[in-house]
Amino acid sequence: MARHQPHFIATALAGLCLLSGCVTGAPRGQNLAGTLDTLVPAAMTATGARGVAIAVVSDGKVTLTKTYGVRNAAGDPLAPDTIMYGASLTKAAFGYFVMQLVDEGKLDLDTTIDHYLPQPLPSYDSESDANRYVPWAGLAEDGRWRKITPRMLLTHSAGFHNFAFLEPDGKLRIHFDPGERYAYSGAGILLLQFVLERGLGLDVGAEMQRRIFDPQGMTRTSLIWRTDFRPNLANGFGQDGQVEEHDERSKVRASGSMDTTIEDMGKLAAAYVRGDKLSPKARQEMVKGQLPISTKTQFPSLQTPLEQAPFPTLSAGLGVIAFNGPQGPGFYKGGHNDTTGNTWICLEAGRKCVVLLANDVRAEAAFPAIVQAVLGETGVPWAWEYGDMKFFRPSAAK
Repeated sequence: MARHQPHFIATALAGLCLLSGCVTGAPRGQNLAGTLDTLVPAAMTATGARGVAIAVVSDGKVTLTKTYGVRNAAGDPLAPDTIMYGASLTKAAFGYFVMQLVDEGKLDLDTTIDHYLPQPLPSYDSESDANRYVPWAGLAEDGRWRKITPRMLLTHSAGFHNFAFLEPDGKLRIHFDPGERYAYSGAGILLLQFVLERGLGLDVGAEMQRRIFDPQGMTRTSLIWRTDFRPNLANGFGQDGQVEEHDERSKVRASGSMDTTIEDMGKLAAAYVRGDKLSPKARQEMVKGQLPISTKTQFPSLQTPLEQAPFPTLSAGLGVIAFNGPQGPGFYKGGHNDTTGNTWICLEAGRKCVVLLANDVRAEAAFPAIVQAVLGETGVPWAWEYGDMKFFRPSAAK
């Protein structure tokens, strides 16, 4: 597929995209496409969301890709090949890459990170390391960093806050014994990236491109900004409807620098459920529950766990969240910032997934209804993911 469609093709499709949503791929059935064509515009009207993109996977194959609304304030249509911000869906893609390394014997999930680093972690205190990753020097007085393993980093259980800049003094610290419990941490994912790059000598951005994105035909996905993305790029819309320009990220961040399209994310979801380029053991390890989660919500990160878990089947997987619902086991990952709302849900039964990318954070309120329309009742813990958000209900829109 070409890196970007010629201008005349985009212009010709614009009217169709805006009226009924762009569609590519082979729908699982016209009933689903028709349902979405009714449901999604109604949800966007109710929430104020300006752009929503959807990919559906069934039996490990992409069966439907649709986009609705606009990609920017000028009203240009959101299309299946429009570049959108992947946000924390990057973490799921990174987990997939890490499990390939585990399969190849290059990394052991339970070997402590000090085994891989040529010098103690806090000694990497240069300004360039702090800017590219995290200021590790804050751990100099806490030897517990030596207990941290790749498994802990992928399950968000190293004991870190989400990021060091959220600490009162801006210094990274360990808040509980590594491995003890779940606390969402982008800093932890960046630490594993650091271990791979400094300890194993890998270029994470280049390796993920070579191993995952390119083989799946994800021609418009990258962990670092590409200038050829600019002609067909989604800007973001915040809660107040204000537009934010797309961030042209200049450094690879495994915690969330991925630019992608809904077409490409459908391909990644399909590869995930098929387990492409992974042994069956590694693929199962990646998506199964590793560490029970007993907090009321995902954020703020450093919540005190409750004695009785509000969502008993909820566990941290390796870059994803595992759950068990009425259709059996599944996994999911969200991605969010002030102007972006993404989610990606897969069910093991039938190797089914739905991916939602929105360049408007207000669309998140419609995610449960859209996912249910595609997959039925899944058991995804929406209240844990989004707290007290008031969700869109189709019946209320009639």
